[in-house]
Amino acid sequence: MHLAYLALGLKNGDEAVTTPNTFAATANMILAVGAKPVFSDIRLDTYNIDENKIASCITKRTKVIVPVHVAGQSCDMKKISTLAKKHRLSVIEDACHALGAKHRDFRVGACRYSDMAVFSFHPVKSITTGEGGAVLTNSKKLYDRLITLRNHGIHKNKAGKNVMTDLGYNYRMTDIQAVLGSSQLPKINSFIRGRNRVAGWYEKFLSDSKNVLLPKVLPGNYSAWHIYVVRVLNPKYRDKLATFLKKNGVGANFHYPAVYSHPYYRANGYKNTRLENEEKYHNSCLTLPCYPGLAKSDVLKIAGLVSKFFEKI
Repeated sequence: MHLAYLALGLKNGDEAVTTPNTFAATANMILAVGAKPVFSDIRLDTYNIDENKIASCITKRTKVIVPVHVAGQSCDMKKISTLAKKHRLSVIEDACHALGAKHRDFRVGACRYSDMAVFSFHPVKSITTGEGGAVLTNSKKLYDRLITLRNHGIHKNKAGKNVMTDLGYNYRMTDIQAVLGSSQLPKINSFIRGRNRVAGWYEKFLSDSKNVLLPKVLPGNYSAWHIYVVRVLNPKYRDKLATFLKKNGVGANFHYPAVYSHPYYRANGYKNTRLENEEKYHNSCLTLPCYPGLAKSDVLKIAGLVSKFFEKI
């Protein structure tokens, strides 16, 4: 994300519209280049940025829209692209959850509706290189700048000599990491099919629940299901349900607290930031186990525990 923002030329005084429902890195790297994150509210069906609310966040200082494909499902990129072109803005997809996903017959990462897309290869992702990630683009100009910036700002000039023209970084992936990731890449389709199978079981076993709300996949989308997030209808039971599941051997997590709710952000200009849907979401969200090797019997057990918890209260 840092390289993508740098390659775009994002700088002090600029603004970037993004979602508060993401890992902090999305917004942190906007701050790292001196720009300001502007948070737009989310949808409660997909947990992604609400494409219809982005326009109200755009100002004369806005330079880029940064949609995040939360849990592995693409935002409505065509609508975001149309809005960006209208205001002459760039688009960077934070696709760290969405390797293997599809949107409108395009693979996420094809940059059909964006300038760049960023993937993560952290150990919890569908494939891993141990750490790190990748930036994808169809722009030769951006590609050349990314290559230079990842290598201390050094590139070969026309004479074939190495020259430093920018203040860059050592963001090169090691060969060992690359081999690790490349060995898994041919398996990505089967990994994502497995995750979709697990999500289908959750849909089947939890669809009759009157206590949890399930995520929706929009028409034309194929989700990578990096995580499976439900919302507890009555937020006061969310933490208690998580504790109950953990006591019964089921890992549960929270993705994510709103970025603007972190103490650092509260202390640095976002003290009074509140967004209606985001507040509803981050007080009720609960992430259930989801990975290709999860068995149908495991999902049935988890669903049974969810039902058992609410029968007791």
